[in-house]
Amino acid sequence: MSTAAELKKLYQKGKKRKILAILFIFLALLVAVVVSVSLGAGSPRFNEAMQAILARLFPFLQIDPGPTLTQTIVLDLRLPRIVMAIIAGAGLAASGATMQGVLRNPLVSSYILGISAAAGFGAALAIVFGIGVIEGYGKYLMIINAFVFSMLAMVLVYGIARLRGITTETVILAGVAVGYLFSALLSLIQYVAPEHQAVRAVVFWLMGGLNSATWESILAVFPIVIVTFVFMVQQSWNINVTSMGEEVATSLGVHTKRVLTITMILETLATASIIAFTGVIGFICLISPHISRMLIGNDHRFLIPCSAVVGALLLLCSDTVGRLVLQPTELPVGIVTSLLGVPFFIYMLMSKKRRTWR
Repeated sequence: MSTAAELKKLYQKGKKRKILAILFIFLALLVAVVVSVSLGAGSPRFNEAMQAILARLFPFLQIDPGPTLTQTIVLDLRLPRIVMAIIAGAGLAASGATMQGVLRNPLVSSYILGISAAAGFGAALAIVFGIGVIEGYGKYLMIINAFVFSMLAMVLVYGIARLRGITTETVILAGVAVGYLFSALLSLIQYVAPEHQAVRAVVFWLMGGLNSATWESILAVFPIVIVTFVFMVQQSWNINVTSMGEEVATSLGVHTKRVLTITMILETLATASIIAFTGVIGFICLISPHISRMLIGNDHRFLIPCSAVVGALLLLCSDTVGRLVLQPTELPVGIVTSLLGVPFFIYMLMSKKRRTWR
């Protein structure tokens, strides 16, 4: 057998292993959905929950949907929350994997690029002072503010980086500067807020949560996340080449600045749309790509989808834990993901497996 044939055989074997790993995680996600829908305060029995879901999905089968209370808990409260956890986790994780690859930095996230701080500032303006970039939208004012200021942060980062030439270093440093700017403005709002309740609402929003998820919010977020995800995967080969270094990428005909600009826009759109509805949820965009690299390596054609499935699984499990650990009250999911993320990074620092990043 020739060397080329052997290499092709090894490639096909590795490709099959990566696909199987993604499918296995996806099956674990389906199991987590089934478990999560029947757990929590006031939950109906498992068979009643499944009966209500099947009756809604397949009305032509004429399945008895069960008691009205069960339908309300499962279909109007529990299921939207689960679906939002999957969408948000997948979007944040895919965005994290994309930006870490194109910027060649394992610590890049929406925090580092200033997106989260900007979203928090926009939400705080609406919560404390009722000020919005677009007036007259009532309950949507906070959501619109968070989204617009997240996009503004990206524009500022891109503009500052372009003044010195768009490189990975200038983008990261510009992101850190913009993040500190919006963090300072957010602290100022909390300091001068006239009402204690308003400050409490801002702090609670910054913790992140899925308790306000509705089918309406899912319909707003899902199209943005799925479209940006498709384009991220489409850019995966360019990201692979870019992660080898600018000189190598240029020699292979890849325009690194264009790839960086496109991925920044995609990552910001996905992250901003999610944060606007869920608040700031940390660590999912950081730890999901790392876990995926440990499982399948650095090929972004597989890493981005794998990170999305891992992120969805992690956020869903975190939200389920948050609902159960302090019943009948809930622990914000942002706190749970942080409690999971910190030990993971300590483990990464102490373990030789941190070398999975190259």
